Amino acid sequence: MSDRVADDAISLVRRLTRHLNRKVSDIVLLLLNHKSAGSLGAVAGLAIAVVFTWKFLRSPPDRERRRTPKRSVLPSANGGPSSGVAAEDPPTVPNLRDSDGVQESGSPYELGLGQIVRKRLGGCRKVTCQLLGVILEEKNPEDLQKHATVRPSVVEVLQEITKCCDFYLMERVLDDESEERVLSAMENAGLFGSGGLNRDKVLFCGTENGRISFVRQIEADWHIDSNLDIISQLSRFIRCQLYISSDDLGQIAPNVITSTSLEQYLSQIS
Repeated sequence: MSDRVADDAISLVRRLTRHLNRKVSDIVLLLLNHKSAGSLGAVAGLAIAVVFTWKFLRSPPDRERRRTPKRSVLPSANGGPSSGVAAEDPPTVPNLRDSDGVQESGSPYELGLGQIVRKRLGGCRKVTCQLLGVILEEKNPEDLQKHATVRPSVVEVLQEITKCCDFYLMERVLDDESEERVLSAMENAGLFGSGGLNRDKVLFCGTENGRISFVRQIEADWHIDSNLDIISQLSRFIRCQLYISSDDLGQIAPNVITSTSLEQYLSQIS
């Protein structure tokens, strides 16, 4: 509507300008018929005034509206406005001191096991874990020469770990038959295939130092072990470690926490 009004105004100004030009031409012609110097000076002054008036009237009004771009405002973490560009969240380092940290995001009825596991692991990429005393019921390599049994309570937690991390299991064994017993027990527990665990990522060695070498070569972000000596040797190389012990000692180093079991720590909500 405003553009139509502006066009009508411009058209009216142009008609008035043409009419004024005709009138000025008649006046100039009349004055030229009288050859006096005063008349010529008046004609020159009138011509200059007409030219400036015509230029002023001819310039159309600026119809283009300048629009100031709006900056999108995103809410900040404290509820107030922040800049329009959303910053990317840095990798999360889990707070090992807070054993109840999972509760901050919701109650047990709001968070599933997968969400709790991911929050506990703090967005890590690679996890390494000992088998004896953590995944298996057996406590030493000699037991594996007789039998191997996967702890039922850990199966679901292991499946959730494999969904969010590159997961490696490892153990010291005394013979090839022990390896076969362990792999067979894990397969019977449904950990391979649809369980998400890769059979090729179950590693065996002949010494405890071999397990340390595995962890360092993999460059794990998290390591889980029941041997305190290995935990101590790896503490300066690994970002976070979980020490499995019958005594829950809490956090024993800046990057080491203890728990009575893997599933107790990774699914703990109270």
